[in-house]
Amino acid sequence: MKLSLKWLADYTDVGVSAKEYADGMTMSGSKVETVEKMGEDIINVVAGRVNSIERHPDSDHLWVCQVDVGEGEPIQIVTGAQNVNAGDMVPVAKHKSTLPGGVHIEKGKLRGVASNGMLCSLKELGLNLGDFPYAIEDGIFIMQEPCSPGDDIRTVLGLDDTVIDFEITNNRPDCLSIRGLARESAVTFGKELRLPEPKVKGSGDSILNYLDIDIADADLCPRYTARFVKNVRIGPSPKWMRQRLRACGIRPINNIVDITNYVMLEYGQPMHAFDYACLDGSHITVRRALEGEKAVTLDGIERALTPDMLVIADDTKAVALAGVMGGENSEITENTKAIVFESANFNGVSVRKTALSLAMRTDASSRFEKGLDPLGTIPAVERACELVEMLDAGDVVDGMIDVIAADSAPYTLELQPEKINALLGTDLSPEFMKEVLMKLGCEIDGDTITVPSWRADIRHYSDVAEEVARFYGYDVIGATMFGGTTAEGGFSESQKAENLAGAACRALGYSEILTYSFIGPNEYDNILLPADSPLRRSPVILNPLGEASSIMRTTALPSMLETLGTNYSHRNENVRLYEMAKVYPPADTGILANEHMTLVLGAYAKDLDFFTFKGTVEGILSYMNVRGARYAAVSDNPTYHPGRCASITVNGTAIGVFGQLHPKAAENYGIDREVYAAEFDFPALCSVRAGEGSYTPLPRFPAVTRDLAVICDSSLTAQQLEDCITESGGKYLRSVRLFDVYTGAPIPAGKKSMAFSLTLRADDQTLTDDHADETLAAITDSLAEKLGAVIR
Repeated sequence: MKLSLKWLADYTDVGVSAKEYADGMTMSGSKVETVEKMGEDIINVVAGRVNSIERHPDSDHLWVCQVDVGEGEPIQIVTGAQNVNAGDMVPVAKHKSTLPGGVHIEKGKLRGVASNGMLCSLKELGLNLGDFPYAIEDGIFIMQEPCSPGDDIRTVLGLDDTVIDFEITNNRPDCLSIRGLARESAVTFGKELRLPEPKVKGSGDSILNYLDIDIADADLCPRYTARFVKNVRIGPSPKWMRQRLRACGIRPINNIVDITNYVMLEYGQPMHAFDYACLDGSHITVRRALEGEKAVTLDGIERALTPDMLVIADDTKAVALAGVMGGENSEITENTKAIVFESANFNGVSVRKTALSLAMRTDASSRFEKGLDPLGTIPAVERACELVEMLDAGDVVDGMIDVIAADSAPYTLELQPEKINALLGTDLSPEFMKEVLMKLGCEIDGDTITVPSWRADIRHYSDVAEEVARFYGYDVIGATMFGGTTAEGGFSESQKAENLAGAACRALGYSEILTYSFIGPNEYDNILLPADSPLRRSPVILNPLGEASSIMRTTALPSMLETLGTNYSHRNENVRLYEMAKVYPPADTGILANEHMTLVLGAYAKDLDFFTFKGTVEGILSYMNVRGARYAAVSDNPTYHPGRCASITVNGTAIGVFGQLHPKAAENYGIDREVYAAEFDFPALCSVRAGEGSYTPLPRFPAVTRDLAVICDSSLTAQQLEDCITESGGKYLRSVRLFDVYTGAPIPAGKKSMAFSLTLRADDQTLTDDHADETLAAITDSLAEKLGAVIR
């Protein structure tokens, strides 16, 4: 909502600068978006009188003018305009002046004759014929405004106003008006508010001789008010009205149309004027549109209407879309002789739906959709008729038609100072609260508040507290502690685990990604899932954006691989990514999907192989304090390489799988190199985390190390041998580490050599060779007995 400070001065004198005004209004709840000083881009442009005019000696279309700009001696200006004569008052852009659009004017020569500025047209000043109807569009602006040579052109043309643009919230439609903002301004700055009531003299006769009105759909039109004007005299509006309309962003058209726009700005009540000659049957009916009905609106577009849209109709046709736009068939023209002023209250939801359906949101619809004051129709139409008489634009017929289809009683509530102070953390007196409320238009009787009809947002004591607080000053209300018991802040245990896992991945050189939870069904083909895989039972989205996002993923691997493929196509050589991803396996009930958290890793790099990637997996488990992980080869997972894939279990609980992606799957994502991935069931991973660690002092006694190399069947895994060594190593064995695997001569076929480094230590003594030999003997016996492994 744009507010002209000159217009505001009609209602209250705030007595502060534009900046102080903007700051004060923002603090009291009317947020200021911009402060615009009109004409600030016009610099060093003045009024000038043309003293003489002569033809240019070297041109048939140029003129040399001597112009008085109030500097004693006239200045010489060369112009090509043909409408300038001696004695004309014109706008003069002097040397080193600026015009709208950043145009700079400096002195120079035209065909060898000095020119010390430029005579300006309307367009060059950023104006048009709507602002000054007496001017001509192509030519110098010959001014009729009272002025003297040297006067600042901004003052002469009324471009010296300041316009404040407010952001009005949907619950305050009363502030979509000059009077509403004036009321807020007066209360904010403690000034007197002047709101004169319109006075209409009338010219005799009766509106009932010309018009009849019916409301067929009271649910969409609670009230419809109209007045009649005959002997209409169409013409331009006066300068003061044109300037105010222009300052508020509305283009002047003619006196009748300008009056309706002026009243809409002043009172916040949209109005419309019908050409009476176009109303068949002299009868207006407010009704829903008929099935298949069409109407041509003022913008010249034919609109197809539906029965849920409200229209204003005569006996044969619709003449306006209620609350949105008038019809072309009843438009005010130069030949209009009698008009009907409409001032109505329409259902905001209906207006909004109509405007959205027809894609034609207007100033009127934007106001109606917020819910206007049902008692505002009469003051607005009275003001319009007052302006008609003031501008001598016609003869106002006596009487009005005011059809009330749905009346509403005033809303009342009790003033509760204790509750208000408790809510605000203040100690304000009831008298102060009542004073604020009365300034805002409320009536107070004891502790009973009668809310004005234009404040439909005040319905609860908390709303009253808001009104009190914003005029007392949010900035002066002291801070208070919350009362009662408050919840302890911080992260939940699951959030802490997620943060820890993310930190582990980042520490290992992996970057986090975030992907969508919906994918296309073909993604399961890309990761080579068989047709009967339970992972293909994905929840289907009822209204997908497209086939590529039509189901909820049951595995996050396709999303990870798609991201890796994108990076590979952009020639990123070494990529390591992770995601805390949600997947949606089907629920047992078959109604809703479960939401399950997984940790997914994906990587490709020049120096990356299976064992290096396994080291990453082990690093994450170590960071997460997961102990005792067991790895088992997996050859039946279709997504992974059958010889380079392993499952991860801890104490019998499966927590994930990792390995090299199957080359065909990698190829499906445009990657022609080894790709590695890991999938962790995150809740399962968290369930096997060890408890808090305890402090263990540094060992007092030295360790003894022994190397043990055995020959075993090639089918045995290092994990099997390590488990056997750990079980039989006794109390002195502290750690086992595989450091060599060898096949080939002289190792027999079907066999392999595996070498382990053993660390032995005691807490109460230094171990001797006898202790070490006893431990090794027990281990070798167990390996031979259980696994058939013999010392190499």
